[in-house]
Amino acid sequence: MAAVTDTTSVQAVEGELSYLAPESTILRRFTAPGISVNTGSYRSYPMPIHDGRPVAERFTLDGNGFALIDHPTAVTDFTDPEEVDRVYVPEVVEFLLSRLGADRVATMRWMLRRSADPARHAAQPQAGSVHNDYSPTGARKAAEAAYRSRFPDGPGFHRFLITSLWRVFSPPPQDWPLAICDYTSVGQDEGLDNRMYLVDEIPDDLYVDMPEDAPGASGSEFLHNPHHRWWYFPDMTRDEILLLKLYDSDQSVAWRVPHSAFHDRTVKATEPRHSIEFRTIAYFE
Repeated sequence: MAAVTDTTSVQAVEGELSYLAPESTILRRFTAPGISVNTGSYRSYPMPIHDGRPVAERFTLDGNGFALIDHPTAVTDFTDPEEVDRVYVPEVVEFLLSRLGADRVATMRWMLRRSADPARHAAQPQAGSVHNDYSPTGARKAAEAAYRSRFPDGPGFHRFLITSLWRVFSPPPQDWPLAICDYTSVGQDEGLDNRMYLVDEIPDDLYVDMPEDAPGASGSEFLHNPHHRWWYFPDMTRDEILLLKLYDSDQSVAWRVPHSAFHDRTVKATEPRHSIEFRTIAYFE
């Protein structure tokens, strides 16, 4: 099935997307419970964000870098960490092994996000800048380290795929839906490294020396490109997921997608958007 590239037959809303400002150079993000601080400067650009619902069945991971998938869950309360670990983690692993045809899946971390009162339930605020969670260098290091740690007796792998499985569990409509940039509209050389550190408290000095093995990851931030094509799926339910590629070592297919939350001012949501994202690494041996 060909990747979806034509937007002429679908409706769009205008969203303000926060792109990295050209003068930003040293990029660091510190994430502590309930708060995230970035050293980069950002500028908002109005961009059309297209409604992917009418053509949802045509989006594919390898063509566009993301897909909307029906995936009911047995989880009753996503704000209960014990239930998420006990029920959701094995659900996600089983789903990805089957869907991707991978030999092994290493679970990374799951995270709750709220568009209001983000500290509640130890959540984070919505991710409101155009980014990808892993840079090429950071992805390779994360995949190799996770494989050594989780599968020390494994034979090795020839391909790895880092994905984010995104699910909203507040009722529709969503005030801050997730927008995904179509892989086919992103240049291969776009994206600047941004090192993320997971800390207990945000340091006073955001440029303080940090140890090489500090918990975190290296992601990518993006400069504005008017040719980016953006999609979203309004009125998502808790039994749907957005599966998106954060990094695929097989670059003969779609291998990453920038993404960002945006404020949809066309809807009157009765509850803040509450969602869970789950990062994993699938290995092909």
